[in-house]
Amino acid sequence: MTADQDPALLRRWNATLLAARAGREGPDPAPYGRNLLARWAEPQRRYHTVDHLRAVLDRVDELTDQGGEGGELELVRLAAWFHDAVYRPDRSENEERSAVLAEKALTEAGLTPHEVAEVARLVRLTVTHDPADGDLNGETLCDADLAVLASDPDTYARYAAAVREEYGFVPDTAFREGRAAVLRHLLDLPRLFRTPYGAAVWEEKARENVERELKELTGASGTG
Repeated sequence: MTADQDPALLRRWNATLLAARAGREGPDPAPYGRNLLARWAEPQRRYHTVDHLRAVLDRVDELTDQGGEGGELELVRLAAWFHDAVYRPDRSENEERSAVLAEKALTEAGLTPHEVAEVARLVRLTVTHDPADGDLNGETLCDADLAVLASDPDTYARYAAAVREEYGFVPDTAFREGRAAVLRHLLDLPRLFRTPYGAAVWEEKARENVERELKELTGASGTG
């Protein structure tokens, strides 16, 4: 999916960057948006695609509509755009490289040092999805990114299958072990969702889905 194929998403990017700049001068937002959309459309992606980007942006909007208050929503939206902008399944530093990309691009695009640093912090936070209490920006982004876990069972199964496709180069046993470790990390969090809306609407369904996938993985590997 390119910017030309998804002009509505490019318009969302343009509006977000302009709102974040709050009237300050800066370069045309569109080239930055086109670059990001091209990254999200890279062929190695199966789950971390433009569809995932759109879903996270939509969930940020949903959280805002459902009583979210405080925070710097335009910065959260920018962090959503950048959080998987660099994505190589065979590398472990994707979030860091995505944060560095955000620092470079958003500095050029006219944001203040505080704004750039906050977006980069939020991108790095998606390594753990464990924001500190009271981190409204972090809570919103992490909840929006994890909202897929609360999908209906068929949608969740497609999500899990797409993640497996992205790691198609990994043998089954190694993938099951690695994926199980990720799921255990999520289940060990005090709460998957930190916003009041996420905790009330998404938490129970997400834990059911994650626990079911973990049982399937550990059963298939002969452990647990």
